[in-house]
Amino acid sequence: MSVAYAVTWTDSRPIRRVSALLLALALVSASIGAAFRAPGAPSLAVIVRSTADSLAGAERLVESLGGRIDLPLAIINGFRATIPAAALERLTGSPQIWSVTPDSPVHVNAVDPSLGYDTADDGSPYLVAKAVGATQAWQAGYTGAGIDVAMIDTGVVPLPELYGRVVNGPDLSPESQVDALRYLDSYGHGTHMAGLIAGRDPSLPAGQVATSSNYTGVAPGARVVSVKVSTYNGATDVSQVIAAIDWVVQHRQSGDLNIRVLNLSFGTDGTQDYRLDPLAFAAEVAWHSGIVVVAAAGNEGFGNAKLNDPAYDPFIIAVGADDTRDTAGSGNDRVPDFSARGDGRGVDFVAPGRSVISLRAAGSYIDTNHPEGRVGERFFRGSGTSQAAAVTSGVVALLLEQRPNLTPDQVKFILRGSAAPLPAETSVAKGKGLVSVTRALVFETPAASAYVQHFDRSTGLGTFEGARGTQRLTDNGIELVGEQDVFGRAFSTADWAPRAAAGTSWNGGEWMGSSWTGSSWTGSSWTGSSWTGSSWTGSSWTGSSWTGSSWTGSSWTGSSWTGSSWTGSSWTGSSWTAKFWSGVGWGP
Repeated sequence: MSVAYAVTWTDSRPIRRVSALLLALALVSASIGAAFRAPGAPSLAVIVRSTADSLAGAERLVESLGGRIDLPLAIINGFRATIPAAALERLTGSPQIWSVTPDSPVHVNAVDPSLGYDTADDGSPYLVAKAVGATQAWQAGYTGAGIDVAMIDTGVVPLPELYGRVVNGPDLSPESQVDALRYLDSYGHGTHMAGLIAGRDPSLPAGQVATSSNYTGVAPGARVVSVKVSTYNGATDVSQVIAAIDWVVQHRQSGDLNIRVLNLSFGTDGTQDYRLDPLAFAAEVAWHSGIVVVAAAGNEGFGNAKLNDPAYDPFIIAVGADDTRDTAGSGNDRVPDFSARGDGRGVDFVAPGRSVISLRAAGSYIDTNHPEGRVGERFFRGSGTSQAAAVTSGVVALLLEQRPNLTPDQVKFILRGSAAPLPAETSVAKGKGLVSVTRALVFETPAASAYVQHFDRSTGLGTFEGARGTQRLTDNGIELVGEQDVFGRAFSTADWAPRAAAGTSWNGGEWMGSSWTGSSWTGSSWTGSSWTGSSWTGSSWTGSSWTGSSWTGSSWTGSSWTGSSWTGSSWTGSSWTAKFWSGVGWGP
């Protein structure tokens, strides 16, 4: 399996924000549309940035539209120009043009000391939320309250920004048997996603609407139900993920849980027909059980045209990444090259997924290996369709708070139908456009009987090998292959599929008759206590463990992360490999 990140750390294009290069100066403007179309302004002074290797063509285009080149700006692969106001639309729509922004007075970037980033950074959580209309939803009173978003990922670090909004489901990773690691995010990915979904600045008073000076996720009133499947280096197997999905389905209403959304910010390069694929089948079971399944479309690098598995299943929601390109509106947004397009089954829509800031798991694998991605002390920056999926899961939580009786099919219909247009992008890249909760909240509810998806359903009778694709776990150099689970036990999809559909694959701490305990892991250190009982559906993390220095600094380093029990040779699968955590380069 592969987490949905792009495949390069460095960018062949210029840095996205001019301010990052020009002595931390940033353009100041109101809405770009208002700035460009000021009454009585027959011509416009603009900064034009070209796409890679298109500078000369961009200059010729400006001149052909009646404009003139005023000043070369080679440092950003662009130039200052004066253009007729009527030429703006053609200029911004050209594939040779990366961005067009007003040439306005400048000011020094204002980094908020409490946040550690410039609040005008379009990757800031507030502006990401604003791009999808979440800020207007908050003002209308919708925060995702009462909605639980299950997240199958690498675990979550208990940070103050997530206080009271994370419930631990089962830890299905080997780290579950170590008290110091159980449920926690030793890799760093899950914490980042949880922050995008439901983070909230602890300094923000209850009931107060967030502003740009506060950190917040898209649905700060929602809860995240964390189901951990990965070790510190990101390794996991399809069998663990399928078991996790089954658990979510069976426990969606356990105790005080109300799981209405399932976030899957990962995928494999498996290409077997979704109508057979067991991972796609598990996602479909969740969907038909009333859970809106949001999956990352995937990033380039797998070598085939399909969306990732399970995003390629047509029933669920497949999300691509959007680059807002430093503007509030979607008129000049583009879909980054790394975002998967699909081969007929394309994305349903896109969401912000480039240079996005969210919570940092200090001392985790990605934090240690990619310190350039750190933003201040509390945050981290990353790109990919993983982030786009998490943002979308937050949007779904907001919509379901407004209309809790919506079916997954209705939710998908509304979000597709209300997506904001991206005129500068192709349909194959953008799907229906940029997801917009503002537009979704006023979109008419289709009758449940009038909008039901009629695709062929998966049987789940395919193979684990087909679902894994080329992604494999290895144990001491031996690959996990064939029809066996993570313990090496023979596995029959014919036996599993009907039990998954009936919600009986889990029985207490056992999945498909296996307890996942004892010597089946790696010896006597694997005890059974964490696999049974109420610890799987316990209350939200509370108390002193959420505060203080215990979750920062040196406590996240040392042998507990890197000792011989967790060496790369034991778990070297590339399922959650860090390909795109960087504070400087953001991929082609």
